[in-house]
Amino acid sequence: MPRKALILDSSEYDLDHVIAGVEEIRRYNRQRFEMEQLTAIVYEDPELLVCVGYKDLRLDEFWVRGHMPGTPIMPGVIMCEAAAQLASYFAQKHKLLDTPVVGFGGLKEVRFRGVVRPGDRFVIVVRALKVRSVMFTCEFQCLVRQNLVCEGVLMGIPLPEDALKGPQA
Repeated sequence: MPRKALILDSSEYDLDHVIAGVEEIRRYNRQRFEMEQLTAIVYEDPELLVCVGYKDLRLDEFWVRGHMPGTPIMPGVIMCEAAAQLASYFAQKHKLLDTPVVGFGGLKEVRFRGVVRPGDRFVIVVRALKVRSVMFTCEFQCLVRQNLVCEGVLMGIPLPEDALKGPQA
């Protein structure tokens, strides 16, 4: 079977050249604490609508103890969350949607093709395919050591700011 074509060849970006760290990512993404799934952004192309970031997986990630005991592997849902966070960062930074908050709208055609473990650098590449006022669609690929471990299509949707506030007294 032929190797899957990558959204962006790894020769096009440098994982050692960080253009946005955690503090810059926090300007655009609201996830905090255990739910922050991005360590750095290393590539952005607003013309091609492509962004590359990564998550360095630590031994103290919240899922390590229970998934799976003795042989921890990154849950697929967390892989998809990391891709969604990268897409959200890119959409917010480049104002692809006219909204203060971008939410996770759905997933399609997701495939898991490898195991991801603590100690790995989990690289995510997203490319926007369609941008409309009510939704944007991105394809994503996730890699470890240049091996494709997860891929799919995700949708981002505008979330109203007031829907994210706590219960009113």
